[in-house]
Amino acid sequence: MSSSKPKSSKSATEKSKDGKDGKVHKLSLKGSAKLVAEFFEYCINSILFQRGVYPAEDFTAVKKYGLNMLVTADDAVKAYIRKIMSQLSKWMLGGKISKLVVVITSKDTGEHLERWQFDVQLLGKASKRSSKTPAEAEGGDENGAAVTPVEKPREKTEKEIQEEIQSLFRQITASVTFLPMLDGRCTFNVLVYADGDAEVPMEWGDSDAKEIVDGEKVTLRSWGTSSHKVDTLVSYRLAD
Repeated sequence: MSSSKPKSSKSATEKSKDGKDGKVHKLSLKGSAKLVAEFFEYCINSILFQRGVYPAEDFTAVKKYGLNMLVTADDAVKAYIRKIMSQLSKWMLGGKISKLVVVITSKDTGEHLERWQFDVQLLGKASKRSSKTPAEAEGGDENGAAVTPVEKPREKTEKEIQEEIQSLFRQITASVTFLPMLDGRCTFNVLVYADGDAEVPMEWGDSDAKEIVDGEKVTLRSWGTSSHKVDTLVSYRLAD
């Protein structure tokens, strides 16, 4: 599911060229869901910055996960991301999310250029998942639920979890070394795949998967807690 860009956001923005010990942290399911949702928020910001979707001067540095993270300072983009995160957090707490996708699209051609996919697996019990049809901005639904048994995971320390997240963010930063340069004006959409029984607000609606046609795919690092596992894959269109 993705949420439409706010009408107040700037249109066709040109891209710029320019604590921790070793003790096991008993993170609750609710705490784990909050951690994953927060990770997604920083991930969206990091991708927008690293891929130059908005000018570098539109971002500000904050300390998170022991790293210097860049987050948008643009009011319209912040409002859009907050709107997504508000609903995403509710779905995460309810165990309703199976996937989050960030799609970068050319404003000039409408072609999807990059697709960052984060698969979310609920660990420690049978996980009910539905058919994979995303939705955007006005409602959404999925059918054909299936139950997949999952092995009980081991507990992880806070340090282990943070190091896994750090490794993934470093890979996102390093992705500029293999991803083609994004020319021209770009925009982005966020798709969220939710279970069929998830309560969907009226402003969210069905969407196509926005796949990259004949794209290359690169698997990045996974990270997780004792309750969730997040796998990462980026698909991209090869430069002509």
